[in-house]
Amino acid sequence: MKHLSIIYSFLVITFLFSCTKENNEFISENSVAASKSLYTSYTTGSAADVSTSTLPGLVLMGGGTDVDAAIKWMLLRSGGGDIVVIRSSGSNGYNNYMNKLATVNSVESIIIDSRTKAMIPEIAQKIKNAEALFIAGGDQWDYVNYWKNTPVEDAINYLINTKRVTVGGTSAGLAILGSDYFSAQAGTVVSADALSNPYNSFMALGHSDFIASPNLLNTITDSHYSQRGRQGRHIAFMARMMQDYAMSNVKGIGVDEQTAVCIDENGIGKVFGLNAAYFMNNSGLGPETCVSGSSLTWNRSTQAISTYKIQASATGNGYFNSNTWLNFSGGVGYFNYVVNGTL
Repeated sequence: MKHLSIIYSFLVITFLFSCTKENNEFISENSVAASKSLYTSYTTGSAADVSTSTLPGLVLMGGGTDVDAAIKWMLLRSGGGDIVVIRSSGSNGYNNYMNKLATVNSVESIIIDSRTKAMIPEIAQKIKNAEALFIAGGDQWDYVNYWKNTPVEDAINYLINTKRVTVGGTSAGLAILGSDYFSAQAGTVVSADALSNPYNSFMALGHSDFIASPNLLNTITDSHYSQRGRQGRHIAFMARMMQDYAMSNVKGIGVDEQTAVCIDENGIGKVFGLNAAYFMNNSGLGPETCVSGSSLTWNRSTQAISTYKIQASATGNGYFNSNTWLNFSGGVGYFNYVVNGTL
């Protein structure tokens, strides 16, 4: 009987230990699942974080089909590290695409579609750990509304200004990269409406309060440029910048679809892809008429906006110095001006 009692006690202890172990594993698995359920992300490649030698830069892509050469340029500057893609909609469309273009440790796409998710420390840390960051297309108001004044904004600026890695964006992802930006809070705006009244209700602009890139100081970007006839509204944005913020000099970079401007660690840019990029700089004299309810006039003896157009190529064409905005090459220069709302 004594031997039976010992055997029974051993079986009970073994059973309890087994239950405890299984219960601990269940709790552990549930904790991971709970963490993952707070947001959606997709990882291709290694889950282990690496640290590599990187180069700073910007990829300004105009939307439409992505420019392979520009994306590869960004990936190579990561030193084979971890690539993070952030967006407010969609899924993992960039993962396999980027993973095949260059050898990298991982590509992770993170969906940040609310301010609540933008406040999750883990997401901000994933961005900070990246050796390159790409902001997908979508709706720039979502990006401003969800990410501005959150740890996500801080993490993006950390990558640009402290860690100094290459950061890029396409379409809406491009629209938020300048120091000034069209937020699209009330929806989009077409050139005709912007020029006929630069203070119409759709002209929602942000100024020096979101992404802070030294290469895009006093600069507003725009995408889908020629395809959607956006040069007129872009000039209206620039006129508002001068009028509203007493800026003595403003700049604009407009990028066509299937086209990208890549700016390296020295501030030198080239244009990759199929179409063109436009670099606009004002003459130092602001608009003659820029008031609510009236058509824009920015003439200045037909030399209001100095514009330089660079045609893209597969290997990168032209020369653009984002530090000085002088000595362009590889394109053609001309002036834009507006009289009574007509470009």
